[in-house]
Amino acid sequence: MNIPTPNPSSKKNKSILKIVLTNLTFWVLIAIIAGVLLGHFSPENGVKMEILGKRFVDLIKLFIGPIIFLTIVLGISGMGNLKKVGRIGVKALVYFEVVSTVALAIGVAVAYLFQPGKIDKSSLALGDASQYTSGTAKDFSWLQFFFSNFTLQVLVAAIICGIALNFYKKREQTILVLERFSKVVFTCLKYIMYLAPIGAFGGMAYTIGKFGLQTLIPLGKLMLCVYVTMALFVFLILGSILRYYKINILSILKYIKEELLLVLGTSSSEAALPSIMVKLEKMGCSKSVVGLVIPTGYSFNLDGTSIYLSMSVLFLAQLYDVHLSFFEILTVIGILMITSKGAAGVTGSGFIVLASTLTALHKIPVEGLAFLLGVDKFMSEARAITNLIGNTVATIIISKTERDFTELNLEPVLEE
Repeated sequence: MNIPTPNPSSKKNKSILKIVLTNLTFWVLIAIIAGVLLGHFSPENGVKMEILGKRFVDLIKLFIGPIIFLTIVLGISGMGNLKKVGRIGVKALVYFEVVSTVALAIGVAVAYLFQPGKIDKSSLALGDASQYTSGTAKDFSWLQFFFSNFTLQVLVAAIICGIALNFYKKREQTILVLERFSKVVFTCLKYIMYLAPIGAFGGMAYTIGKFGLQTLIPLGKLMLCVYVTMALFVFLILGSILRYYKINILSILKYIKEELLLVLGTSSSEAALPSIMVKLEKMGCSKSVVGLVIPTGYSFNLDGTSIYLSMSVLFLAQLYDVHLSFFEILTVIGILMITSKGAAGVTGSGFIVLASTLTALHKIPVEGLAFLLGVDKFMSEARAITNLIGNTVATIIISKTERDFTELNLEPVLEE
């Protein structure tokens, strides 16, 4: 009697198939592809899927406040050194300013070199930019920025509570309660993330259904320049910074691939904020550094947005055949160094910042923003992804410079 021998390759194939089918990244990618197909072939149904993407992002946003608050309060109270809190904050802000200025300069350089605005205006579809060009830019203020930026408000409140907790008599008992609550919040988030494919599908189906792939053709040169510039920034600038600390940028991108796909599908970097904080802690960054750098970075370290803003200004200058002198280009960078920090938390704030910059220059028609409205949605994914990668790298670097990085956690995590 012949007894069939087990086939090792068959078991291996089943194991690989199981890993693929239970991998969240796989399902998010499938959902994005399905969303593109639905939006392209059935635009009216694609637009109806907007509610899926919006509701998922709204669900994730419910966790942002508690996670930022708990992470920062526990990080500061567990640090026991308030000078270190101030040092990390100052170090982070200096890093943000330097790197985002480099991003602005790269955006200007690529736009100046490849001239994406040298196209026929008659082939472009105009959008309604009146809400951004009729005085809205003048109404922008830092006070408005703070009160409309929920992440920043929670950050400030958490820092105050974390510092106050260091002087509280029942500090240990309070920390214990907060730690238990933190575990519950992160457990709930883990299960919510299983809905990520639905959110990605809805977001992508709506984008393609609403704006259509055909809108990319007239402004294809600008889009290509934006995507290439952001790729150069990620791999050359951020990659070089990480290489100095003996970390490969490709390993980091592979590690956060789920978050990158989620941002691609939803066009919102906020959708990945809670899970990226979890992953950075798991990688070896300290809770206090993650808690301080990530929320602050989401308001002040917008590398992708900086590239987009600088390229958009030069694109419009080229579109209207407006010559900008070297001094005026430096002025653009200088203005955007300040105003780009307000390009978060306010609906349409990117266009408000652009309008503010164009108004300050007095050379480029502000009405030119109408040409960008149709294609802006397709570039928001690149902006959000670059912002996410920039803040991930910033957290690793600040943690490394603070010698507050658990090296033993790095290799096993990146090899997963």
